[in-house]
Formats: sequence, C-alpha cells, structure tokens
Amino acid sequence: MDSQLSRLPAGDSVDPAQVPYRSVYTGAKIPAVGLGTFGSDRFSGEAIAEAVKDAIQSGYRHIDCAAVYGNEHLIGPALREAMMSGVRREELWITSKLWNDKHDEKDVIPACEKSLRDLGLDYLDLYLIHWPFPNYHAPGVDVSSRDPHAKPYIHENYMKTWRQLEKLVEMGLVRHIGTSNMTIPKLKLVLRDARIKPAANEMELHPHFQQPELFKFVVDNGIVPIGFSPIGSPMRPDRDKTPDDTVDIEDPVIVKIAQRLNVHPAVVCIKWAVQRGQVPIPFSVNRDQYVSNLRAAVTDPLTDEEMQAIAGIDKNCRLIKGQVFLWKDNQTWEDLWDVNGEITPA
Repeated sequence: MDSQLSRLPAGDSVDPAQVPYRSVYTGAKIPAVGLGTFGSDRFSGEAIAEAVKDAIQSGYRHIDCAAVYGNEHLIGPALREAMMSGVRREELWITSKLWNDKHDEKDVIPACEKSLRDLGLDYLDLYLIHWPFPNYHAPGVDVSSRDPHAKPYIHENYMKTWRQLEKLVEMGLVRHIGTSNMTIPKLKLVLRDARIKPAANEMELHPHFQQPELFKFVVDNGIVPIGFSPIGSPMRPDRDKTPDDTVDIEDPVIVKIAQRLNVHPAVVCIKWAVQRGQVPIPFSVNRDQYVSNLRAAVTDPLTDEEMQAIAGIDKNCRLIKGQVFLWKDNQTWEDLWDVNGEITPA
C-alpha cells in the first residue's frame, strides 16, 4: 500500500490523498477502494447516482460502472457535478464494461461510445469485457433462463472482441482494458494472444471466496485484481441466492475482529481485501456505509494474526454463479468456471 494509515473521526469524509492505490503496468494508479454501482433489483438509478455524487464529495475517486446496470446516463450528471465542484477528471478512475450482447466486432466501439456519452466523459480509465460469454439474458429473469443462441467460450471470438478494445485504446477513448469473470485457462490464452494485455481482472472476492489460485495467477502476471461482492453481496438479486450460500459478515472470525475494532463486520471484509492486495468495489447508497468502507482503507490495519485467521475461513462459496450464461441443457454452473483446469468444451 502506498499510503500512510491514520485515524479519522467517525462520520467524517476521507482525504483522497490518504487512500492507498494499486499501480497497473502502465504506472497508472487505481484507488484501492471503489464504489460499485450495480444496484441489484433493489435501488433506483437515481438513488445510485446520488450516492455517486456524495461518495465523490466524501473522498471516493474510483467509480465502477457498467452499461448493463442501466444507470450510466444518471451517473453522468453526478460525475459532471463533482468535476464542476473542483474534482479534476485526472483524479477520478472510472470503469465501465461491455455487455454480452455487444461482443460482435461491429458493436464494441459504438457500445463504448454510448457509455462515454452517458457518463459525460471523453475517456474511460478502464473498460472491461463484462463476461467471457456473449450470451444475452433479459433483465429480471430467474436462473433457469437460457439464451437460445447461447455459446460457450470460443477463444477466437473473444479475441475478435478484444481487438476492438485494443482499438479503443489506440483511439484514446479508453486508457486501459481488462477482463472480468474469467478463469486461469481463459486468461492464459488472452495473455498469449493480446497485443495490449489486461490491466485488471474483475472477479468475485470475499473472505468466504478467496480464489487463491486465480488471485495469485492474476497478481503474478501483473494484472490488478478488482474484487466485487467484497462483503458477500447481501443485497444481490434473490435469483443469485442458494441454500448453501454462507454469510461472510456473520462469520465468527469476522465478527470477533469487528468487535475489537468497534466497527461493522463489513468494514473488516474491506480492510482484509485492501491489505491482501485486491481492489474491493463495495456497493451502498447509505452514506454511513460507503464512508465506512472507504475509511476502512485508511484506519488501523488488521494484525498479521487476524489476516491469517481470515485466510483460514475460505469456504470456496461462489455467490454469483452465472447460471443464465450456460449454453446447453443439463449443465451446472460449474461449467462456466473451468473447475477442472480446462475450458469447458461445447
């Protein structure tokens, strides 16, 4: 971490200069905590945009967006207001993502240009391929929904999409490109064939789902790991919940540390993520929560013993399983994640 830890009084905003950062291979710096903007099915785009505006006033400089969230046109005015109030564009790190129905070569650049128009920006700091599958699903469907035209991961097609992202960098519309919801076998192929390598990989990361092998692979290859669902995504859509899911913020190890620090267990999850070296992007529209999440990065760290204790509670509990992206009958969600170390064949 490239920042000095300090104490801040409860309720105060956070000095952005104190927030640690991660450096991507270009030397650019990503603030080590971002604000997610996926409101699930539970929050309006207006509420999320208001949270973005206030979060920037409160010290956030990293906002994680996506076209499919359906709220970039509302977040744009919030970003504009922040910049009019004195926050320079260069201080912000704004991410967006290419949705699954825009993987075709002719659609990639127009999709990015639309996100830029909606967000009111001249460039994105990071543009990700949201999922490695070009499989569409309508908003609000349950996990049994399937795209009749669904396909497995086809590397040649993915690289055609990736070449268009590389063009976006060459055009100056995007500073960095990256991947999301990937696996080691897929990333190996992308690293082999990319002209511009991924700067970041966005992946599910929380104490009950630490993905140590993928995490190490990403870091070893100079890719910044950005972690979604960092507190276990209690507000995720109901369709993504299963009876076997565990709850990170109720884990006795997390709760005990929270009691020592006199903070909510969610704050412990964020501290763990930052100290481990990933970039958590928690979502909240509640000011107390999102300020506490950012403050977690600049206040008293967890002890080595506490970090080791959290390393011991990994339950390999994936919460965002992705069933809607499966491409044939009688598959299980594990087929999306190459659990045997090989890309699942068609």
